[in-house]
Amino acid sequence: MSDRVLIVEDEPALARALAVTLRAHRYETTVAHTGAAALDAVATWHPDLVVLDLGLPDLDGMDVLRTVRGWSSVPVVVLSARQTSDDKVEALDAGADDYVTKPFGMDELLARLRAAARRGRTDEAPPVVVTAAFTVDLAERRVRRADGQDVRLTPTEWHMLEVLARHVGKVVGRRELLQELRGPHLDRETHYLRVYLAQLRRKLEPDPTHPRHLITEPGRGYRLEP
Repeated sequence: MSDRVLIVEDEPALARALAVTLRAHRYETTVAHTGAAALDAVATWHPDLVVLDLGLPDLDGMDVLRTVRGWSSVPVVVLSARQTSDDKVEALDAGADDYVTKPFGMDELLARLRAAARRGRTDEAPPVVVTAAFTVDLAERRVRRADGQDVRLTPTEWHMLEVLARHVGKVVGRRELLQELRGPHLDRETHYLRVYLAQLRRKLEPDPTHPRHLITEPGRGYRLEP
């Protein structure tokens, strides 16, 4: 499966050139021309990498970076005409994985993207989470019951289970989970989480009324227990 790269760039010609080049190197790409569109794409498209320009028409790229880092660990490579040491330090301190200045060489950018992708993968949870009732295969995006039967989940159900599986055994806060599912601007609509979790329990728990694996931590969030 190819890496998905979100290109955040307000110059149409450069955005097109980046997209064409990355697709030629077998990346799947999409483009956001504004900061708001970038935040929405991170929340809904779930890229593996982000190439972020800092000079955006609606939001400063630094604000976009800080917002993304509040609820996502996706690798971010800043691509900017800002060349001072202070700009680079500020971006790296805010959570950027790398900083490339314009003008730039495409070969260098591709190498830095590959490096950022490798670093991002080293922090991933194990690709398979096994419980007594079901198995979650993150790499194949598949869920199987203990009897080997596949379980069909909606995209939102899968995404919720995926987030919990990547933090298996740990509590995922309600706000963090909702931001992952619905975006950074919808972090107070926590009633949706109860609906999604109930749906998952009906499909995965042997006794949904007494869950053993999809656990609610009152006042805190939710946990996937093997």
